[in-house]
Amino acid sequence: MHRSLSQLRPLVPTRSARLSPFASVVRHNHQNAQPTSSNSSPSSGPNLGGEHSSRTTHFGFKTVPEEQKESLVRNVFESVASSYDVMNDAMSLGVHRLWKDDFVARLKPGARGPQRCIDVAGGTGDIALRILDFAREKYADRETSVDVVDINAEMLKEGYKRFKKTMYHNTPQVAFKQANAQAMPESEFPSNTYDLYTIAFGIRNCTSIPDVLKEAYRVLKPGGTFACLEFSRVNNPLLSTLYDQYSFSIIPLLGTILAGDRESYQYLVESIRRFPPQPEFAKMIADAGFTTGAMHEGKGGAWTDLWGGIASIHTGVKI
Repeated sequence: MHRSLSQLRPLVPTRSARLSPFASVVRHNHQNAQPTSSNSSPSSGPNLGGEHSSRTTHFGFKTVPEEQKESLVRNVFESVASSYDVMNDAMSLGVHRLWKDDFVARLKPGARGPQRCIDVAGGTGDIALRILDFAREKYADRETSVDVVDINAEMLKEGYKRFKKTMYHNTPQVAFKQANAQAMPESEFPSNTYDLYTIAFGIRNCTSIPDVLKEAYRVLKPGGTFACLEFSRVNNPLLSTLYDQYSFSIIPLLGTILAGDRESYQYLVESIRRFPPQPEFAKMIADAGFTTGAMHEGKGGAWTDLWGGIASIHTGVKI
């Protein structure tokens, strides 16, 4: 059953009391930014986050104490929750909808009978809805279920509102759960539970990608599939140049026009550039224990590029 929204414990202060997530950070030029596989590094510099800070990580092109990133990202997504689809339209020229359709179609939920699925960082419910619709329309499956998991209560509220308009509302096929992708409680997310784990346009915002992958491996059943759709590295130099110009010039402007929030959109663009390139991320998935395709793109490979690498689909299987 749906989890009552009143049970979603608040994660952030009210909007009027919230501090800007863009204060007290060190900013780097995007032309010199390099992705990092662990998303964090030791720091011998000044302590920006209090006496417990010893490691730093990136927040877009800025350097912050590791323990601050979670709350900074949370504040960004609270800010954009109500306009999340508009945000993705701006980031992808609307193509994210086609990418998500392709992503779910490749996974074929329901093809082998009812599946128990978990969609992480999936607060608005658009991937979960596609999974349930695909299983129902293609395979007459009304038993496949999805647990929608997000760290942000505002995002989950948007997903709950979306599902209230569907036939799945108040059925066992969907539940909304608030949890951190890096450390989902064993009591609520037992090991070896799910057949399919999806995460779309969310893993790059996590403080520790390896911890997310470790948790994905834990909660999947043997034979279960991990699938990630994420903005990625454009390989064509001309397309890369054009995409950079659009990303850093137009998207923040659209954030101002569409949502009155330039800084959040600027962060989201920067977070894409800091995400590991396809081969590096594929290796991280393999290092977490998953069996993947060969370390190349395309048929038989560990990932599939969409639109020249603007986005990529990565998959792995728990053996």
